[in-house]
Amino acid sequence: MTLGFAPSTAASTTSSTGSASRLSRTLEPAEWAAAGIPLLGNPREVVSGLHSRHTPTPSTAIVAVLDHEERLTASASFVRRAMPADGWEFRNALLAHLRRVIPHDLRRRAPVRTAVLLYCREGDERWTEEDGAWMWGLRDACTLHGLRCGAYITLTHGGWQVLGEGRGGRRPSSDSHPVPLGSDTAELGHLTPRTASGASEPLRRVAAR
Repeated sequence: MTLGFAPSTAASTTSSTGSASRLSRTLEPAEWAAAGIPLLGNPREVVSGLHSRHTPTPSTAIVAVLDHEERLTASASFVRRAMPADGWEFRNALLAHLRRVIPHDLRRRAPVRTAVLLYCREGDERWTEEDGAWMWGLRDACTLHGLRCGAYITLTHGGWQVLGEGRGGRRPSSDSHPVPLGSDTAELGHLTPRTASGASEPLRRVAAR
């Protein structure tokens, strides 16, 4: 006769509750599209600039802050930890990196700067639950930092895709070699960080493992 233990009801309930909580911290494509996320004027330029600056590999997230003219103000990159996709965890990671590279705008009556997120991952351009968790995390992090929530962009083997908009391209991709900053083909005119006086300053980059 074999003796054993039945699965703990409490443990099973806790696991189910945790899974349900994670699923509630995700945004479906339709919800994202209906949220009034501002469109990027030149998404290819933004993607190419961030790719050149941060040279992402799969599991790398790049959060960038753009001013009202779509010029890059600050950005940070970090590698996602191996764990279940959870919008709350993603929100905390994004917020921590935003706080390192740029002061909050919570004292303003309305946001004047926009945060966008570029996530390099495996797979194709189709939406995944992981994407939904990143969307939820980006939206919440923007609220807590006084920023407007901007585009969520995936970078895969097949190219880049602005989710919820249907805009994308083949280059750059997760396999692309970055175009050197300052080259004529980089198209980075609008991605030069500015100070309040209008002078250029070096981009502040944060990388966390």
